[in-house]
Amino acid sequence: MRVVDLGRMEYRATWDVQLTTHAEVLAGGDDTLLLVEHDPVLTLGANFHAENLLHPVEHYRARGIDVVTTDRGGDVTYHGPGQLTIYPIFNLEPRGKDLHRWLRDLEETQIHTLRTFGLQSRRFPPYTGAWVADQKVSAIGIKVKKWVSLHGIALNVDPDLSIYRDFVPCGIQNFGVTSLTQLLGRTVSFDEAKQATIDAFTWLATGSTTT
Repeated sequence: MRVVDLGRMEYRATWDVQLTTHAEVLAGGDDTLLLVEHDPVLTLGANFHAENLLHPVEHYRARGIDVVTTDRGGDVTYHGPGQLTIYPIFNLEPRGKDLHRWLRDLEETQIHTLRTFGLQSRRFPPYTGAWVADQKVSAIGIKVKKWVSLHGIALNVDPDLSIYRDFVPCGIQNFGVTSLTQLLGRTVSFDEAKQATIDAFTWLATGSTTT
């Protein structure tokens, strides 16, 4: 598994990196884990419902938050400073060409990551992601093209959580969104979150997967 830390990058530029990496993996290159901190953006997935944006698009752009339509699964979600976005561009053929298994494996990486911080998290069907009690810490939205994965995971490390009041995160009402910093009562650094994430995906890449 190759790990590429992209630092801070605008969403559309990262999408170009994903597509280039996808082509490399499809051609036989190593599974690649992209790590990035995005400029503020709301992304609209393939299952986006307009009512989940609580304001006109111009409202968000006036606040410095871009709005971008994507081809990943899911509804509307946020990426921005203080959030670690994780794009595992992996070949799923050796993993049985099983989309549902891949989603469960991604959830398992997040449960593994959160356990590193002493947090007991869980799945919360029918929703995806990793949850502590009834609050989501890590959101997942993917696409699989020719059995190589795209898009991925948004892990809230220490973002401004107030933005989540301006839309319906992932189209899920009645449940909250939290962060590592809020849960632990201390500032969690990006370096800590990145290392825990790399460790979790290394564990996944060695063949330790959920069923």
